[in-house]
Amino acid sequence: MLIDYHTHHERCGHAVGTLEDYVKRGIEIGLQQIGLSDHMPLLHVDPAEYYPEMAMPMEELPKYVEECLYLKEKYKGQIDIRVGLEADYIEGWEEAIERIIRKYSWDYVIGSVHFLGTWDISDFRQTGEWENRDRMQVYEQYYDAVCKAAATGFYDYIGHIDVIKRFGFKPDGDVTHLEDAALQAVSKHGLAIELNASGLRMPVEEMFPGRRMLEKARSLGIPLTIGSDCHQPERLGQYLDEARTLLKNVGITQLATFEARKRVMVDF
Repeated sequence: MLIDYHTHHERCGHAVGTLEDYVKRGIEIGLQQIGLSDHMPLLHVDPAEYYPEMAMPMEELPKYVEECLYLKEKYKGQIDIRVGLEADYIEGWEEAIERIIRKYSWDYVIGSVHFLGTWDISDFRQTGEWENRDRMQVYEQYYDAVCKAAATGFYDYIGHIDVIKRFGFKPDGDVTHLEDAALQAVSKHGLAIELNASGLRMPVEEMFPGRRMLEKARSLGIPLTIGSDCHQPERLGQYLDEARTLLKNVGITQLATFEARKRVMVDF
């Protein structure tokens, strides 16, 4: 079973290619399933005043869903399209997030923490924020947000669970207890996580999560799925061979797939 559940396209502003470009690329590289999972519109910051090209405008969301469903039918029998959303968890904005999620019939919803307040810790333009902050406190705030996201019941799996390490900014102290607390929250609330291969092309040069967290996730019985987090059609499936190898090396032999918010485990 070849799948890629984490993809982005031109509507989000910082990716290129149409949804159909990704679907056609998926067929070309032999995917059995492709998850379309663009970013939820910004809620807690004014898109006109914030950094540009962060997420699809709110008025594009219904068009995104409509196009996903159209392509799902058009390419039926060639590739199995799953309609998803990467929905940021933003503390204090739970009601607004829930309204968006409940408005549409998703196959799956990824819960990702990008924002700590108005700071997007995954944006290369905002790395200067690290200079004025205690790194351990940032990690504590980040993993606390992951735990709260897991507890909401909004999501099917947590995306790039340790993306806080993306740019290589790490505290001097050990953060194992924070990582494990996040995984325990995921386990407690019955969620999956993803092995997000995009970390291999980031400054940290490591997948999200790293091997230690993967082994801990396995020990807790947490299901795994995989995604390239691609923002260009040609990167669809990038590093997923390495991701599958890593999963098998830590003893994981099944992947989580999703349809109509139901999880189905498949061999790979």
